[in-house]
Amino acid sequence: MIAGVAPARLRSFGAALGAQGASMRPDLPWRLTRDPWAVLVSEVMAQQTQLARVVPAYEAFLARFPDALSCAAAPVGEVLRAWAGLGYNRRARNLHAAATVVAEVHGGTVPGALDDLLALPGVGPYTARAVLAFAFEADVGVLDTNAGRVLARAVAGRRLGDREAQALADAIVPPGGGWACNQALLDVGSLVCTSQRPRCDGCPIAARCAWRAAGWPAPDPAHRSAGVSVPQSTFAGSDRQGRGRLVAALRAAPVPTSAVAVAAGWPDDPERAARVAESLVAEGLAVRRGDLLELP
Repeated sequence: MIAGVAPARLRSFGAALGAQGASMRPDLPWRLTRDPWAVLVSEVMAQQTQLARVVPAYEAFLARFPDALSCAAAPVGEVLRAWAGLGYNRRARNLHAAATVVAEVHGGTVPGALDDLLALPGVGPYTARAVLAFAFEADVGVLDTNAGRVLARAVAGRRLGDREAQALADAIVPPGGGWACNQALLDVGSLVCTSQRPRCDGCPIAARCAWRAAGWPAPDPAHRSAGVSVPQSTFAGSDRQGRGRLVAALRAAPVPTSAVAVAAGWPDDPERAARVAESLVAEGLAVRRGDLLELP
């Protein structure tokens, strides 16, 4: 048994979650496809990014790069241009690198084995399992912080460590239910079973929730539980903000060395701007050509 719950009960919970969670499923374009490249693009884009920004970017990106082969054949700079508005530009570079591996090692087809997916640049356990579940409909659990919160509260009724949470996410998936169960689990975690003031009255699995049945005792089972993501530092005034400004400027045109500080938003701190510019070059997000900084 996992988390003190019999396997049959776990699968029953997952089946109910998949069936009842369908009623609250947001209408998102990547949920209409089983194309593993499209699913991979959507998962990489959605990392720490509001879905309202992801939807138009996702559609435009796939119109330009409909498969891994077309992405791998393009220069990194072109992929970075198509990434405009999403931030975290390393993700675009990693996606291009992943597409290159897919093209060179897997014949242009995103693989359907966990180890092969984990070997792709920038693909971690969550993204790999999301591709398996949402493209290949595999019976694996997809665990992020939101999903871990639901499992800690509704299933275990106590705090869960990362490994136990992943095992529990896998255990609740009923045979043939990988797609629907995981979609519902992520939706409930992001829309209903939120970290602050969970909306239990609107939860499709409230009747099965261990924490609710116990009377919502303190501490919250999700407190410091299944922390599978790392909170980001403050964006305003950070190097990340300057990097983003500089990449945005490079999308429009090469930037002379003398104008890097202004482009980064730090006209009075050229040393900081130069350091950030060098970090972009070191990470393959920019190149120097004479006195110009430009996209690769």
